[in-house]
Amino acid sequence: MKAFMDKDFLLETETAKHLFHDYSDKMPLVDYHCHISPQEIYEDRRFNNICEVWLGGRNPDGTYFGDHYKWRVMRSNGTPEEYITGDKPDYERFLKFVAALEMAIGNPMYHWCNLELHKFFGIEEALTMENAKEIWDKVNDKLQHDPNLTVRGLIRQSNVAFIGTTDDPVDSLEWHKKIAGDPSITFKVCPSYRPDKAINVHKEGFAAYIAKLAKSVGKETLGSTAEVIDALIERLRFFKEMGCRASDHGLDYIPFRPGTAEQADAAFHKAMKGEAVPIEEAEVYQTAVLMALGKAYHDMDIAMQHHYSCLRNVNEKMYRLLGPDTGFDMIAQNTCGGNIAAYLSELEKTGDCPKTILYSLNPADNEQLGTILGCFQTSEVPGKIQHGSAWWFNDTKSGMEDQMRSLANLGLLGNFIGMLTDSRSFLSYARHDYFRRIMCNLIGNWVENGEYPNNEASLKKIVEGISYTNAERYFSLK
Repeated sequence: MKAFMDKDFLLETETAKHLFHDYSDKMPLVDYHCHISPQEIYEDRRFNNICEVWLGGRNPDGTYFGDHYKWRVMRSNGTPEEYITGDKPDYERFLKFVAALEMAIGNPMYHWCNLELHKFFGIEEALTMENAKEIWDKVNDKLQHDPNLTVRGLIRQSNVAFIGTTDDPVDSLEWHKKIAGDPSITFKVCPSYRPDKAINVHKEGFAAYIAKLAKSVGKETLGSTAEVIDALIERLRFFKEMGCRASDHGLDYIPFRPGTAEQADAAFHKAMKGEAVPIEEAEVYQTAVLMALGKAYHDMDIAMQHHYSCLRNVNEKMYRLLGPDTGFDMIAQNTCGGNIAAYLSELEKTGDCPKTILYSLNPADNEQLGTILGCFQTSEVPGKIQHGSAWWFNDTKSGMEDQMRSLANLGLLGNFIGMLTDSRSFLSYARHDYFRRIMCNLIGNWVENGEYPNNEASLKKIVEGISYTNAERYFSLK
């Protein structure tokens, strides 16, 4: 029987062990998509206890922050909500989570949490209810006193070279400015542009958001689709000045319904008056905005990310109680592959297709995405169109393997830009370790099965590329 989570965790062959320990594990991290707070980076926050890091709490405005992956694990164990997003004492919340985690055999959350305890706190044994108090005390003492366990310390010891946060176009980016002006911060932190609220013309809150967007560009109102586009591009230029390398779109699906300016404006004006916007009309407006942004991303060398096929906030009662991003989302089945191809094709007609990373929450789309990639690759950069890493409900061991096998079958795995955390936790860099082990094991098995030659130079280039250098090149980090 193998030891639990030892140095060769998930590495089944000698080749896999060699590739991970000698190449992958030594490379810096490029965490090009996450949801961590730039304010906490600048202020170098120190957490009081592990519950604050893992389970979060309530913001001053009453909304919640934390890792909804963990919240779902607790709910699946029958944990009362007051211990999840409520105001119960942190130690009691921690114990409820530990009780749920013990039941999470086969769930990546079990591996992630124990990897974090091992990597950052030197905890060798698995977390259980029996040792929960001992580990609580040991971890919290380190969090409160170890100089390497502040936010910046966690980032540094994780060997993170680049962090791409997720930011709204109306954001002042004040914390990014402060980070950029602080010479003691040696890793790069840049904003990523997330304009969803200006695109979702058919959703609640659109008119109020457009008022904020107008204010961000010094105007009282925005009166047309063209004016919204101009405002978005003005803000995008500001983001670019602040080092922006990527945009991010989290639409339910990717629409493509070309229409006239008048048709787009008709949808816009209905939304601004608080009227319902039929989906066909909304898609004309959305397509106009997405086309303009796609061209702008290409002009400014900003990678375009699209995350889609998520059905959000499906538990209406809990959404009204807790708000969005609290763990009540599911995989959707959106057959928008044709729309994606048509969108990229329209941009390519004028040479304006940007670097693009596509993520579907539905793993059934893996092969479709793999075939879309090959239709729009160009010489601008190897792997210009990327199948993004296994996302959200798919960043499991089997989900990562399936995504990489699909990419290898239909494209070039060697040009893959690799892992990201997509996380709100500063301990989540351990997920890169998890991914790298899975990736090296997959490649190692192919080599030992005689499916790829044991060529040291080629394997080194592939493994180091997927771990770091492909992303470094793709996001122009040098």
